[in-house]
Amino acid sequence: MENPTTYDIAWLPGDGIGPEVTREALRVLDAVASAHDFAFTAEEYLMGGAALDETGTPFPNETRAACQESDAVLLGAVGGPKWDDNTGEKRPESGLLALRKALGVYANLRPVLVPETLASASPLRPDRVGGTDILFVRELTGGIYFGTPEGRTDDGARSTMVYSEAEIERIAHVAFQRAQRRHGHVTSVDKANVLEVSELWREVVTRVSEEQYPDVELRHLYVDNAAMQVVRDPQQFDVVLTGNLFGDILSDLAAALPGSLGLLPSASVGGTVGLFEPVHGSAPDIAGQDVANPIGTILSAALLLDELGEHEAADAVRHAVDATLEAGFRTADLAVGDEEAVSTSTFGREVATRAADPVPQNAPTP
Repeated sequence: MENPTTYDIAWLPGDGIGPEVTREALRVLDAVASAHDFAFTAEEYLMGGAALDETGTPFPNETRAACQESDAVLLGAVGGPKWDDNTGEKRPESGLLALRKALGVYANLRPVLVPETLASASPLRPDRVGGTDILFVRELTGGIYFGTPEGRTDDGARSTMVYSEAEIERIAHVAFQRAQRRHGHVTSVDKANVLEVSELWREVVTRVSEEQYPDVELRHLYVDNAAMQVVRDPQQFDVVLTGNLFGDILSDLAAALPGSLGLLPSASVGGTVGLFEPVHGSAPDIAGQDVANPIGTILSAALLLDELGEHEAADAVRHAVDATLEAGFRTADLAVGDEEAVSTSTFGREVATRAADPVPQNAPTP
């Protein structure tokens, strides 16, 4: 028997609830790896506020080297009130920006799913939001957040939105390729009626579509209309392609659809190593209480598996999460009425148990 493929994961628990939720994701990875003939190692490294307290920097050189040499990075969350008065490179969040730069990632993937079993928890009507399955593909390293010139002037301030054709092309490829694996539809969001940079965005995305992805349907929406449509009819979307600023806003808007940030995963890819983390913050008010929702982190682990090419294992993780919810297990943020809430570790164990089982033949692919 051949030795199984072994993946090296840099585990950055971070701050607050980060250690608790990432432990459950690793538990699920361990279960699904055994069932799908591969293995992984997960070495723990300091990041964020925990790293600041220990080493004086939120992103130590040891962590940087380990992340760059790994096959994938699993991150919990960083920051908290303890470090709110810190500024500049002494803020935990500055370590996250440095990590993304070190890995060279430029595409942020933000899936937003609303399982029918949880549709009642949404602020929208269940019939309107149930079954929503959107993948936001956000450009991560360009746009107004990084454009120059920027800063204060004698009588005001300025920020500059800048995109090159090459930057737009590479993020467009990510979106179209993801759509080919999903439902074959991309919605590109811009403000081409006002911004010249958005005119270029639309032109480049259209050209990439026509020349290389004729099998994927493309439509364009202005960002204000897109925001309305996400709330009015989220089920119409498949892959949403956006620049940095618009993607930041729209993906956070869509994050409200499931009713809990604890459900949402993310991935930052395109560089040498992918970074996988839940959308939620460090939630220091509930840290150490074993009550946090680990689903976002577990589903981030599924994205990690997808990026490594272990698609069957990734689907098994997603199916295990759905099956655990269908079995009635709810963490405190999801329990309604007289539903009993289970702990972080209990939910993780239930998912791990189901992740080791074969996915039923008739199970839908998430």
